[in-house]
Amino acid sequence: MKTIFYPANERGTNDIGWLKAKFSFSFGPYYHPEKVHFGALRVLNDDIIEAGAGFGTHPHDNMEIITIPLEGALEHKDSMGNIGVIHSGEIQVMSAGSGVTHSEYNHSQTEGANTLQIWLFPKERNIKPRYDQKSFTDVLEINKLVTLVSPDKDSKDSLWINQDATFSMGDFDAGKQIDYTITRPENGAYIFVIEGSVKINDQLLNKRDALGVYDTGSILIETEAHTRLLIMDIPMM
Repeated sequence: MKTIFYPANERGTNDIGWLKAKFSFSFGPYYHPEKVHFGALRVLNDDIIEAGAGFGTHPHDNMEIITIPLEGALEHKDSMGNIGVIHSGEIQVMSAGSGVTHSEYNHSQTEGANTLQIWLFPKERNIKPRYDQKSFTDVLEINKLVTLVSPDKDSKDSLWINQDATFSMGDFDAGKQIDYTITRPENGAYIFVIEGSVKINDQLLNKRDALGVYDTGSILIETEAHTRLLIMDIPMM
């Protein structure tokens, strides 16, 4: 097993008033030569967006974009004709493919919103752009990992992604053990602690810390406190 520790306090930062962002990987004004990507994972931005503010219409191509609202909700509008609101407990997937434009704004005029925006390199380039979102509020339960996105186009329980990647999330009590099996031999896992504290291979991770793990078939995760985890099981390219 090989690991890379990504401490929360070493993330890049950007504060432009309406947006306060933390960057796990090089993005925008932040560049770190050792933090450009982890396998297919290119971007993990932890954004706090001021009430009524957001990202105006802008383009993307050939990137798989996953948005996870942690607090609040985002208004989404894109060139494919999709208009809607993504609330906490829902997940959004957008395959930018051959090219798409979209905008995202905080849906509330009074409260801030906290979202994770994640970009993956795609498996196939220049596909037809697509959009999907799904609520997981009915299936997220204590001490259970729930699959959010997967490569399975036919799954009714998760969102399809144009990459051999599987995202799982769960809330766990303190003192629990999670024996996670990597989905494919060529994959690794990027384990991000949203809240709480865990230990992996004697490495302690606290809130917003992450551990990249590869060259192994399974990972034992031990919770030190009540914890919410996001596990991104991705090709190491």
